[in-house]
Amino acid sequence: MTQTAVALTVAPTREKRRAPWTGRALLAPAVIAILIVAIYPLAYIVAAAFSESSLGQPFTDWVGFDNFVAMLGDGVTLPSLGRSLIFAIPSALLALVAGLVVALSLDAAVKGGRVIRVLLLLPLMTPPVMAGVIWKLMLAPTGGLLNNIGQMLAPGSDPIAFLGSSPLAMISLIVVDAWQWTPFCVLLVFAALQTLPGEVYEASQVDGAGVWQTFWRITFPLVLPSLVTVLLLKLVVSFKVFDLVFIMTGGGPGFDTTVSSYQIYRTALQTFDVGTAAAQTIAFLVLVTIVIVPLNAVRQRLHREG
Repeated sequence: MTQTAVALTVAPTREKRRAPWTGRALLAPAVIAILIVAIYPLAYIVAAAFSESSLGQPFTDWVGFDNFVAMLGDGVTLPSLGRSLIFAIPSALLALVAGLVVALSLDAAVKGGRVIRVLLLLPLMTPPVMAGVIWKLMLAPTGGLLNNIGQMLAPGSDPIAFLGSSPLAMISLIVVDAWQWTPFCVLLVFAALQTLPGEVYEASQVDGAGVWQTFWRITFPLVLPSLVTVLLLKLVVSFKVFDLVFIMTGGGPGFDTTVSSYQIYRTALQTFDVGTAAAQTIAFLVLVTIVIVPLNAVRQRLHREG
């Protein structure tokens, strides 16, 4: 074998040896970021959940399942998990339905779509804290916009304590959250509507299908996988709600709007019981997983069938 042939044989071998190390080096920053942002906090929470921990002195003593026993018997954590469900599911469904209605309207009037889409983005671009402040002022019993309108329509009537009574406080939070995230749903559903095949609609018009028949037999089945995806994303966002509760109700009246995220904040940063807060976080993670995993399975099945 000549020297040239040997060189050609050795060169690819060296390249093959270099390729895996090059790929690993390129992946290293992403792996390090995941370890710092995701793995380390999760490991810290799990360790804190099984130990006696405070903000100043973490992991002072191994307590096993004592934090979970205390959490289940405190009379606050389990109701807060239920309130998270009561908030997240209606909020996500309301935003999805409103988003679907607006997206269908935009799809029927595509010419004016650009300007309308920009206007619809305004609630989404509003920081949650500012949205909470604005709506808290609007819902105030004295001087609030809605109560002022009520006084104009029915002079002498008692003001409505939207944020100070139950169940109006939770309903108000659900409506405000849905208002803020409806543009998000609109954009995703509108994008899905734009990808639907026009030939199917032309054939339905030839067959004499009406508006409702076209929607229920063509549009809805075709866009259903995207709707489930949007619902999944919105549920994740709704479960994480904190800003609106903190600004608008502070978890009140009583504990009526204390969702899990707010209860974890109270336990960790007001009573400084990091161990119990970590146990509450794990319980909250289990709840979210129970809701999200089946919905994600439905989403995957719909996409495969589509």
